[in-house]
Amino acid sequence: MKKYILGILLLTSVTPVFADGHHSAEKQVIANVKAYWDARNAKDFDTVVAMTSKSGVLGTNSDGSFHKPIATETADDWNKNTPENAGVINVFGSEAHKISNTVVYSRYYAEGVVSNGNGGVTPYRTRVTSVWVKEGMDWVVKTNHFSSAAYGGVHQTAQGDFED
Repeated sequence: MKKYILGILLLTSVTPVFADGHHSAEKQVIANVKAYWDARNAKDFDTVVAMTSKSGVLGTNSDGSFHKPIATETADDWNKNTPENAGVINVFGSEAHKISNTVVYSRYYAEGVVSNGNGGVTPYRTRVTSVWVKEGMDWVVKTNHFSSAAYGGVHQTAQGDFED
């Protein structure tokens, strides 16, 4: 009887660790989200491409346009399509949730400044959901969905935004 009680106690005390975003795949995807944006900010497009699915990425922008077709971009594509004054995006409030052994869903806020097309920059804030898939030994992004987080205007992040 003591063995059963001990087993139940062990199971109930360990299970929440696995159900609370502590899986190694989730931690890796959260780290990859930051590394992906760090690479974009640094215009290290070889790294950006290496962190995306070899079969292409599905994207939806926060500008209200339609979903984009699947795209397989090269570092040269990124260089050609990124303005010299592209801005800097930082990631806040990252979460990751393991869906299966090869799929992790993530969501976070991306905020910073982006090119306004006239040589200057403008504030930018968006919500991002993405799906990361396991290809070989690496977690790579398969989908990105950006949705406006402007709330009727550009919002400047405050500490209260990240408190429950």
